[in-house]
This record gives sequence, C-alpha cells and structure tokens, in this order.
Amino acid sequence: MKKIFASLFVTALVLNVSAQNKFSDPRDGNTYRTISAGGTTWMAENLKYKVTGEASYSFDNNSDNVAAYGSLYDWKTALKACPDGWHLPSGSEFRSLMDQSEINDNRGNRSSGPATFKVQLAGMQDYEGTFSEMDESAYYWTSTEYGQNEAEYFSYLLINDKPVIDLSRKEDMPDIHGAEKTNRYSVRCVKN
Repeated sequence: MKKIFASLFVTALVLNVSAQNKFSDPRDGNTYRTISAGGTTWMAENLKYKVTGEASYSFDNNSDNVAAYGSLYDWKTALKACPDGWHLPSGSEFRSLMDQSEINDNRGNRSSGPATFKVQLAGMQDYEGTFSEMDESAYYWTSTEYGQNEAEYFSYLLINDKPVIDLSRKEDMPDIHGAEKTNRYSVRCVKN
C-alpha cells in the first residue's frame, strides 16, 4: 500500500465522554491519557509497555517510534500487556466504542462530545516480519479468538484520504478470517 498521508500520524476520534484523565503505568512510569465513554474507561493512547520475557516491537525496530506510536505486539503478548486492573478489549467493547461516535469529516474525526480518542497510525508488522502502513493505518488487537491461529482485530485505514473502519466480525460474516496471531498490532487497554 502506498504512503497515503506521510505527515499524518494521529487521527482524532472525538467521543461522548464523561471524563478525561491520566493513568500512570507503575510498571514503567509511562503516562497515558484516558477517556470514559459509555461507562467504560479506555486508554486514549497506544500502549508502550515492553512485556518482560515476551516480544514487544517498535516499527522498523526503531525504538524512537515507540514514543509517538506505541509498541507492536503479537496476539499472545497483547493478552498480557495491559497493566493490573486493565484488559485487552473484546471485539464487542470496540464495537460499543465506535457505536458511541460518528465520523464527521474526511480525516476520520469522530464527534459527539468534548474529549479525544486518538487513533495513532502505527502501521503493523505481518507474520513474515514485514513492517508496513505507518502513517496510513492502525490495527488493534481484541481479546476475541477465532481459533488456534487467528484472532479478531479492529482496523482504521486511510484510503484515498478517506477513513475505512473495520472490525473483523465472524458473527456478521461466518467466512471471514481474523488476523494471524503472529502479526504485530497496537494495543489499547480498557479498565476492568
């Protein structure tokens, strides 16, 4: 996929929220903005934590990318990456988040309230090890498993300067395939 928007690395989703706060991860000291939407508290930034004993990646293996884009995780590591009191969201939690907002411009801004859920276009690394789509797309793991080798993911892509939002849902399309669990995607955590 050709680079669509080289200068764009953050796209805002504006949601109807009751509060916007911060959470400091005691494991490494990283601080994340949080938002509460529909009674659920989300991290409003991609997780940066390096899971001990597991593989956490930075785009192009450049650790400088973690500060702006967060880390990339395979699915098994993503399940362990969130701090105590937080979890990897299910597909239904992502659907609920998207149902509470609407796209209001061609940059993917979503609005119905004052706070921001930023989609950081961190790209991905596929199961063969190829990094791609930085500044073009965001892929987020969900905790929903499709079988031994696949899991559900949420994606946000810019195609011809237009946002395309997708959640790989088996219940909607029984023949759909999830992503290979060895792909490396971003993580957003939800408070328990």
